[in-house]
Amino acid sequence: MHRKEILPLVMACVSMGKQKVGALIIVERYQDLDDVASYGEVIDARISQRLIENIFFKNSPLHDGAMVISNKLRIYRAGCVLPVSHDPDIPKTLGLRHRAALGASQKCDCLAIAVSEETGHISVAQGGRLQLDLTAEELESRIVETLPRTLVNDETTDESNPATTPQKNTTSAAR
Repeated sequence: MHRKEILPLVMACVSMGKQKVGALIIVERYQDLDDVASYGEVIDARISQRLIENIFFKNSPLHDGAMVISNKLRIYRAGCVLPVSHDPDIPKTLGLRHRAALGASQKCDCLAIAVSEETGHISVAQGGRLQLDLTAEELESRIVETLPRTLVNDETTDESNPATTPQKNTTSAAR
């Protein structure tokens, strides 16, 4: 897997933030999330910016729930119900989406991404800790750091396949 496969997720979050479309996305690590992210519709699709934005489009059937991205970097489910954190230290300015992101991160090994529909800010929760107002670059770094090391590869050694030959500055060119 390459970082470029993560960019559609990052770009969707940035785009939704600019449009103040709320989103809750859970990125699975090693632990299966079926016990935590339940009741969603199975999607099983390649990550694409357009699909993510359509899932969270206001009034679409799945927009209120969470989307789960499997550790195989596929959109696994959407419209999922997550546990909510009851931590009294969560700022009152944060709503249910952020509480659900924090709750999921407290219950399982995942990275939870919340896009605020009020402010457009992107936040992440992992291991019961919430980090607010990330840039696109910070979000990309957090996702790459979170994924199992076997999935993240900056360069490919298979130069016989032109489709997998590393490109210089592909990450910065896509921003």
